[in-house]
Amino acid sequence: MSPLRRALLAIVSLLLLAARAQAWPSDAMTAISRDACRLLPGSLARLLTAREREVQLAAARLAPDLASALAQDHAKGALRPETLALVDGEIDQVVLLLRERRVSEGLVRLGSLVRVAADLSDPLLAAGSEGWPPGLEREYYALFAANFAQMPVVLDDPRALQLSRRELGGLLQSLVSRSREQTGTLRAELVRGGRVVSHRALDFRSPAWAVSSLAYSRAVTGTAAIWLVAWRDVRGDQTRMRRAHEVAPKDAPPRPGAGIPSSKPIDAAPANAAPAGGPPAAPSDRPLQPEAP
Repeated sequence: MSPLRRALLAIVSLLLLAARAQAWPSDAMTAISRDACRLLPGSLARLLTAREREVQLAAARLAPDLASALAQDHAKGALRPETLALVDGEIDQVVLLLRERRVSEGLVRLGSLVRVAADLSDPLLAAGSEGWPPGLEREYYALFAANFAQMPVVLDDPRALQLSRRELGGLLQSLVSRSREQTGTLRAELVRGGRVVSHRALDFRSPAWAVSSLAYSRAVTGTAAIWLVAWRDVRGDQTRMRRAHEVAPKDAPPRPGAGIPSSKPIDAAPANAAPAGGPPAAPSDRPLQPEAP
C-alpha cells in the first residue's frame, strides 16, 4: 500500500471514530446544555442560551483531533496528557477570543465543549475492545430517549463548580472512570439469555435506566464545570448563580396497596410531565438536586 493511501486511510479512520463518539441523541445534547446553563451565573447562561443553535452545530463539529482523542482514551479508560492538553488548548482559544472581544465567536466555541463532558459521561463509549452485542447500543439510547424528560437532574458533585483550571483534568478523568464502571451493569441488564433486551421491557426500576440517568447528570455537571473554568479565566460575572435544592434519601411511609409491581410510578406524574397525549415539558423545567452524600 502506498504511503498516500495509508495516510488517507488513517485520516478516514480518525474521522469515523470522531463521528462515532457523539452518540447521545441530538435532543439530549440540547437538554444537557440547557440544564448546564442552570448551574451558571445568570449572565453567562443568557449569553449561551441566546446562541443555542450555533452552540449545538459547533458541538457536532468538534475538532476531529480532539473528538478522536477523547474516543480513543475513553475506550481505554484513561485520558492521556496529550488529550488533556487538547482540551486545555480549546479553553485557551475560548479565553483568547473573549479577551479580543470576539464575544459571540468565543461563546459558541465555549458552548461547543459540551461535547467533551457528554462524550466522557457516556458509558457506551467506554466499552473498550470488547465492544457491545449488536443491537445493544440502539436499545440503550432508545431507553434513554423514551425516559430522559422524566429523569431528575442531579448535581453530580457540587465541588465541580468551584474547580480551578489545573483541577479540571481530574474531573474529566472521573467522568471516564465512572462511565467505565457502569459498563458491567449495562451488559448484565441489557443482555438476557444471549439476546439484547428491548427497551420497551424496561422502566424506571431497571438498573439500566438508573445508569442512563446518572450518565446524563454527569454530563450536565461536567459541562457546567468546563464552562465555568473558562469563564473565570476571563473574569466573567459570577453573580446570580442558582442554588440547588438539597435533599436527603428517606423511606417513604407505607401506603395501602403498596408492594404490587407496576410498570408506572404510583405517585402523581412529575411536575414537568405533559398532560395525556401532549409532549413532555422542556428539560430545563425539571428540579435540580444535588446528589445525597
